[in-house]
Amino acid sequence: MSTASRRFLRPDLLLAAAAVALGLLDGPLGLGLRDPMRGVMVFALLGLGLNVVTGFTGLLHLGMAAFMALGAYAFAICTCDIYPFQIGFWPALGVTLAVGAAAGFLLGAPTLGLRGDYLAIVTLGFGEIAQDVLKNLDAITKGTQGINPLPPPSLPGWGTSGFGLQEFGPEEGPWYWLFLVITALAVVGCRNLERSRTGRAWLAVREDELAARCMGIVPIPTKMYAFATGAALAALAGGLWASLYASTGEPGNYDFQVSILALCIVIVGGMGSVDGVLVGAVAMIGVANIALPKLAGWMQAQGLVTASNVLGSPNNWKYMVFGVVLVIMMRVRPDGLLPARLERGPGGAP
Repeated sequence: MSTASRRFLRPDLLLAAAAVALGLLDGPLGLGLRDPMRGVMVFALLGLGLNVVTGFTGLLHLGMAAFMALGAYAFAICTCDIYPFQIGFWPALGVTLAVGAAAGFLLGAPTLGLRGDYLAIVTLGFGEIAQDVLKNLDAITKGTQGINPLPPPSLPGWGTSGFGLQEFGPEEGPWYWLFLVITALAVVGCRNLERSRTGRAWLAVREDELAARCMGIVPIPTKMYAFATGAALAALAGGLWASLYASTGEPGNYDFQVSILALCIVIVGGMGSVDGVLVGAVAMIGVANIALPKLAGWMQAQGLVTASNVLGSPNNWKYMVFGVVLVIMMRVRPDGLLPARLERGPGGAP
């Protein structure tokens, strides 16, 4: 196969083409897929953040939900009218990224000397601590009520004949395109990072930390950059999630289950593979948010099950499906659906 053909058949380009086609055809065909696909994109961003830490650098991280929560609350505090800031959607996203990166640095500084299971336990504990702190800081975070309402995004010229910034509602088409563009930019950024000097350092630390030291790579700062980058992407996912639903929700929404779901996305897609994360998000979140609800609606319309039938409704099969998928993946494709490929130089050497 020629180089041009391989480039045309790249999974990320095929997924981008499918996403654009879905956005254009969803309205005319009445598929109703654009709204649930926004959730898929949010978790794709969360998976990309975890992939930087765990896939590229080899650090088992079980606290990504905490950074997602910090991003959601940072975004809400910057935009909600009950606070004095109200800086708007786009500046708030910038603050969200900065807060996530800073939190990643603060967590990484005292813990990145740990390895393996020890680091995993520390990040898991951080996730539980962050959830409880957000729940008990009633004066700032509003406790279990969450912060709401949050303003929607605004785009230049939307809804006007001029070039002013106009907000669009929760059911309007620009939501889908906004999330798609942000996800595409995150994918491009992760690809460029992977091929950069910093990305090569991450991969070297993942493969053999001692050998990386011998090559002049200092592991601790390298890991710190990975932690900060992954945390910033997770915070961005949290900010978009809060904006989408005009509320942060309660802190319990960002529990350990969210971190495990992000890890499943990375494992199913392929550890260290940017394309794999996108496929994993579509496979895991798409099944839960799109396929099973559609199947449940069809079965109820056909009279095969009723809403009161707990065992008969496909919506209640979600975790069983997740478990079966993970078992099959570990048996059939332990490297994931799209495992990372080692790039080789002109002479064939890695």
